[in-house]
Amino acid sequence: MFAQAIENILQDQCTPAVVRAIEAGGPTAALWQAVEGAGFLELLASEAAGGAGLALAELFPILRSFGRYTVPVPVAQTIVARALLGSQCAMPSGMITLAAALQRETGGAIVCPLTPYGQVADFVLARDGDALLLLPAASAQCETTGVYGSLTASLRWPDERIATRVPGAGPLLPAFAAALHAALLSGAMTRVFEMTLQHCNDRVQFGKTLGKFQAVQHQLSVMAEHVAAASMAAEAAFRTDAAAPSLLAAAMAKSRTSEAAVLVASIAHALHGAIGVAEEYDLQLLTRRLHEWRMAHGSEVHWNVLIGNSVLAADVSIVDFVRAV
Repeated sequence: MFAQAIENILQDQCTPAVVRAIEAGGPTAALWQAVEGAGFLELLASEAAGGAGLALAELFPILRSFGRYTVPVPVAQTIVARALLGSQCAMPSGMITLAAALQRETGGAIVCPLTPYGQVADFVLARDGDALLLLPAASAQCETTGVYGSLTASLRWPDERIATRVPGAGPLLPAFAAALHAALLSGAMTRVFEMTLQHCNDRVQFGKTLGKFQAVQHQLSVMAEHVAAASMAAEAAFRTDAAAPSLLAAAMAKSRTSEAAVLVASIAHALHGAIGVAEEYDLQLLTRRLHEWRMAHGSEVHWNVLIGNSVLAADVSIVDFVRAV
């Protein structure tokens, strides 16, 4: 029910034209209000608190839709952030993104480098040990990446006293952020594969469609395998009765989806040819995000270290380890 409802909203309110306009610095209010007004920000909140009390498994297809439509505002992050904050502080109004890291400078300033949606968010939620820091983006110095169309930015606050400190939920943020981006990657990769398959079925070369060539079929098969495996890994992170994904399951999901993102993007552009990189063609909206979301909150290299250490510490066969996870 919720997945279909958000699909309907995004089809109408998050068109490629809207995405391009926001990437170019246009207003986010219309898209944000469409999602907020439908009550989707409280999906994880309990019914007693006025939310939907949604299980994580039911949240996964909704997050995938955000990836499919390359939503240019931090809706997924805000849903998670509001669940992490709960009733421990006055809930801020506006868009909340999740910081990938928090650094302290000698003079007392704090920095959240390469924060997804840092250019458009109203607040940043960062982990500080066992606690969370809620930081107003309007008070930060914003440094963009310079990458075309990217909404990622590094944010710097000269004084930590402007932050609201929320104890207790800090360790949950990395797992949620990794699983969240795995779901976004899954949705975007699925859409990339659909577009590539359609292009190969429509494009005629040397008297037959591209999809009739064996070499093309091989590349499509490899692409389909990686999209399916990555999507299963992402979904597995949300198959839990707990209030948050486990760190290990989230690590495996983010590692697998990040690894697949590079291959899926490269095959898509190879099979599309020159049209794939054209600004007017929608493929680049997706493949740019595949590369950006791959790096957000740790690439496969980062998470593979955690997974490898967990395998060694478990002292069981790799098959039993995977079954346990």
